Amino acid sequence: MMKYFFAICITALLFNLNVFSQEKNITHKVEKGETISQIAIKYNVTPFDIYQLNPDAQNGLKPNSVLLIPKKVSKQKVAVQAKAIVKTATTHEVAPKETLYGIEKKYGVSDEDLKKANPSLEKEGLKTGQILVIPSKNSPKKATAAVIQEKVVYHEVLPKETKYSISKKYGITIQELEKKNPEIVSNLPVGYKLIIKGNPETSGPKVEKTIPVVEAKKEIAKPNPVKAVKAVSYLNYEVKPKETLYSLSKMFGMTQEELIALNPALSQGVVEGMILKVPATITIPVVESKKEYAVLSKKMGGNDRKKLVLLLPFNMPKIEGDTVNSTAMRLKKDKFLNMTLDFYAGALMAIDSAKQIGLSLDVKIYDSQETKNTSNVASIIKENNLENSDAVVGPFYLTNVEKTAELLNVNQVPVISPLSKDIGNSFSNLYQTIPTATVVKNAMFDYMRAKGGNMIAVVDKKKETMIQFIKENHKDVKFSVLTENGGLSPENLKSLFVKDKMNYVVMETGNTGMIKSTMATMMGAMATYKVQLVILEPNETLDTDEINFVNLTKLKLMYPSVTRENESPEALIFEKEFKKKNKISPSAFATRGFDITFDTMMRLSQDKKFQETADAMATEQVDNKFEYYKKEEGGYTNKGVYILYYDTDLTIKEAN
Repeated sequence: MMKYFFAICITALLFNLNVFSQEKNITHKVEKGETISQIAIKYNVTPFDIYQLNPDAQNGLKPNSVLLIPKKVSKQKVAVQAKAIVKTATTHEVAPKETLYGIEKKYGVSDEDLKKANPSLEKEGLKTGQILVIPSKNSPKKATAAVIQEKVVYHEVLPKETKYSISKKYGITIQELEKKNPEIVSNLPVGYKLIIKGNPETSGPKVEKTIPVVEAKKEIAKPNPVKAVKAVSYLNYEVKPKETLYSLSKMFGMTQEELIALNPALSQGVVEGMILKVPATITIPVVESKKEYAVLSKKMGGNDRKKLVLLLPFNMPKIEGDTVNSTAMRLKKDKFLNMTLDFYAGALMAIDSAKQIGLSLDVKIYDSQETKNTSNVASIIKENNLENSDAVVGPFYLTNVEKTAELLNVNQVPVISPLSKDIGNSFSNLYQTIPTATVVKNAMFDYMRAKGGNMIAVVDKKKETMIQFIKENHKDVKFSVLTENGGLSPENLKSLFVKDKMNYVVMETGNTGMIKSTMATMMGAMATYKVQLVILEPNETLDTDEINFVNLTKLKLMYPSVTRENESPEALIFEKEFKKKNKISPSAFATRGFDITFDTMMRLSQDKKFQETADAMATEQVDNKFEYYKKEEGGYTNKGVYILYYDTDLTIKEAN
């Protein structure tokens, strides 16, 4: 600890360039429940300042432990320090809507030099009316070389952490976090080692720093044009359908201003087919094109019999060993068994349908005897050589599906998870058939964006997770400002409407008063504006008598769903045949049992491996879509989501 403290002191002395002497640190005793952010605010320092002196604090705070807190430098000393570093400098008053990029471009300084001359930018960001010190281009490079050396701080992403929570923990913005770690712009994988502060490439003893913008300007000013061409190399990128300035900037890890500076034509709007210039140092991600939905037909040869296995949790030993309840009584009480039997009945209908159209498959069904954390899949696989199967549907519980995928991973046998909604561990042969909650919500935003709509969010203050999700993933959504009491401000909501566009109001609240107020405001504006009400998750309050159902149809309430209300002739035939065979209408689990089993059999009949069909085509059965995409971390997720709405004829329809 003494060695580390001594190193900190030496670094501080170098940083201050001997203008003022090193001051002593103070200590703080951690109280129960305290956070780094709270302590930093108390002493008017940043969380990073505390982590620098107390590296162990990154692993969590323990009550009664003692932290070293850097003593706040007086304003007078900061001014002296800035003067010593910058030397000859000009000042700039920040105007409204100005950006750091614009200021840096105007004066020909780098982002790093500007922030060094104005330390408050790192902590507080850019503010209108702020007076910035603009460092001179002629200031000595050696003087700043000692300053830019800083300790690299890492953070390993934990389960359930978000960019918002991590950036808040270290007192930085989400944009700064993404700039340091461009790989996390579209995804934040658990276990990923984030760079919070510093630069690994320049953290060694030798520090060399160049300022490309300044150097480029110097070379252009010279008569020799050869040196000016040397500056930066670029790649060309063709704009795809439905891409926006926001999505492009996020894809390339650049600000919208930076992208427009390289491509001035973007200031007039994004047009499909445009060729954009982007730095060659940026990795252009491979964007998956939307899969075309196909109707599969039999293509398999007569002698090529594929093997399909179903692992369903009948739990027969438990039923047979139950001496208290009769089978009939158990069926009344056991919801899980009823769900299993419904799924099984649907699967049998699929097997029967496959026979009728001449599919040649061997189908075997085993009792997986599972609970949430136990099953007999290991013995079933070993005793029945399931590693030679072409596909396995089941088991039901996530942990048991993962175990099955793990055991069959060596032979890459596809394991289709029929009911699990969780993300889980990613095995390359695991196929998740229920879209995740994030995929479902994103599908709704993608639809509204594709329609060129004006998206407005009315979100209850209690729904913090939803607020964070929208702010982090959909920054083009405008938030309606609520009143001091947390209610809707009709005036503010109206002010966000625009003409000649569909105004989608994304409403997330269970508060009856807020729902009524939002709906009333929208209906009052219908004479002037096009409006549509949107929800991202099921809302029980909308089903109560207090909410007028007719008004929901007038506002054409729209929502994302993993299933649809299918009234097609094929769906009616399925329902009729199921009822004829089972003396009851099919439940959602029965329909899902049919859809998953029949879809799997049809994919196996394509004279291709299941994985090849998943990569190449999307399908749709009675009530479910199967649009598989390979995940970066491994395995497949289903992005087949329906966008449904209440129509004025009091029916639910699919949005086009």
